[in-house]
Amino acid sequence: MANKKYDVFVIGGGSAGQAVANLCANEGLKVAITEKREYGGTCPLRGCDPKKALLASTEVLELATDMKGKGVLNIPELSWKQMQKFKKSFTKPIPSGSIESLHNAGITTYDGEATFIDENTLSVGDEIIEASKIVIATGLRPIELPIEGAKFMKTSDNFLSLMKLPKSMVFVGGGYIGMEFAQIAVRCGVKVTVIHSHKQPLNGFDPDLVAKLTEYSKELGIKFILDAKVNSVEKGKKKYKVNYLENGVEKHLKTKMVFNTAGRVPNINGLDIEKGNVTLGEKGIAVNDYLQNTTNNGVYACGDVSDHGLPLTSMTGPEANIVIANILKGNKEKINTPVIPSVVYTLPNIASVGYSEEEAKNRFKNIIVKQNLAENWFNARRINAPVYAYKILINERTNVIVGAHIVGPHAGETINLFSMAIRNKMTIDAVKNVVFTYPSWGYDLNRML
Repeated sequence: MANKKYDVFVIGGGSAGQAVANLCANEGLKVAITEKREYGGTCPLRGCDPKKALLASTEVLELATDMKGKGVLNIPELSWKQMQKFKKSFTKPIPSGSIESLHNAGITTYDGEATFIDENTLSVGDEIIEASKIVIATGLRPIELPIEGAKFMKTSDNFLSLMKLPKSMVFVGGGYIGMEFAQIAVRCGVKVTVIHSHKQPLNGFDPDLVAKLTEYSKELGIKFILDAKVNSVEKGKKKYKVNYLENGVEKHLKTKMVFNTAGRVPNINGLDIEKGNVTLGEKGIAVNDYLQNTTNNGVYACGDVSDHGLPLTSMTGPEANIVIANILKGNKEKINTPVIPSVVYTLPNIASVGYSEEEAKNRFKNIIVKQNLAENWFNARRINAPVYAYKILINERTNVIVGAHIVGPHAGETINLFSMAIRNKMTIDAVKNVVFTYPSWGYDLNRML
C-alpha cells in the first residue's frame, strides 16, 4: 500500500493543532491531522472550559454565603450531578463539531497516535504517512510521579468527569489545578487535603497574596500539608492510605480518593521523537524563534508542547499564525512573546502579570511597591468580599508599571487592564488619565496606583 502524502501533517487535534490545520488548508495546502483521544483538546474538553463551567455554581454559592444577612436569607445547595450535566452541555458537542469543521475545510482526519519512523515519515495505526512539514501540537499531560502506588492516583481528567463526589479527597500538588479543584470540591462538601512540596502553594505567584488566599482556603475547610513529600499510596479495603514525609517525620492519612495534581509535562509519549531527529528542550519540543525544531527543520511545535512561552496561556492563536507564516514563507516571522497574564480561578481569583517583586528589584535600580489590603473599598464591601489585596510594581525612574499582582473578586478580569498597561509601557499618570466606569472593578486601578 502506497504511503499517504501531505504538505502538512498535524499531530494533535486540540486548539493549537486545529488552528494550524485550518490556516494551512485555507492557503490551499494538502493537510491532515491526527488525534489519539477526542478531537477538541485539553482546554475545551478536559481543562479550562469544563473547569469554569463547574466553577460557575460555586461562584453563586460564594456570593450568597458572603451576602448572608445582608439581603440574602438562604444559602443555595449545590448539586454535583446538575453541575456535571451543565458542564457536559459545553463539552459533548466539541469532538463531533471539531471533526465536521475540519472536514468542511478539506482536512483529512485520522484517529490514533502518531509515531516517527524517520524525519518526515510517521505511522498512525496501519497507515504510513509522509509530510513535507510536520506540526507537533500534542499539549501537556499529567506528570507521572515516581512513587509506589502512583497507579492508584487519579488525574484532573478524572476529577472533571466524576459522576459522584467522594466524602474525602487528597490533592498531591498545590499548583493551579490542585488549588482550583480543591476549592470546588470543598464547597461541594468534600473533606479536602492539599499536600504540597513547597512552603506555599502556587509557586510563582506573589507570596504575600498567596498567603492570604491560603488562609482563606483554610477557612473554607481545606487542610494544607506544606513542605512535604508523598512517598507512596496504598489501597485499602475502603480508603487509600497516603504516606508522606513532613519535617523529617513519616506520616500518613486516609482518604477516599487521591489526585495527582503535581504538574504537567509535554505529551510526547509514543511519538518516538528520536527517530524523527526531533530534540526536546527543558520544557517541551525545542524550537527556535520561528517555532521550528532545532534539529529537524521540517518539524514545528505549537501550543503547550513547545519549549517556548508559558503553558496554560492564550498563545494558541499567535503561535498558530507564526507556524503557518513560516511554513508558507520559509521562516520569515519570529515569535514575539507578549506580556502574558496568569490567573488561578480559585475564589477569590489570584492573578499576576509582568515582573514579580523579586524579579523587578533585580532588574531595576529602584522599584516603588504599592501594596495594600482593599477589603474596605466599596467594590469589596458591596459584595462583602472577604479577601481583596494587591501589589503593584513601578520603575521609579520612569514611573512605568512593570508588574501587577491581585487577589480578590474578578482579579482574572482586572489583571487584563494591567496587562494592557504593561504591554504599552504606560506610566501611572497615563493609566490615571483613562476614564473608567464607576463603581467598577476596573475603576479600582486608580486607587491601586
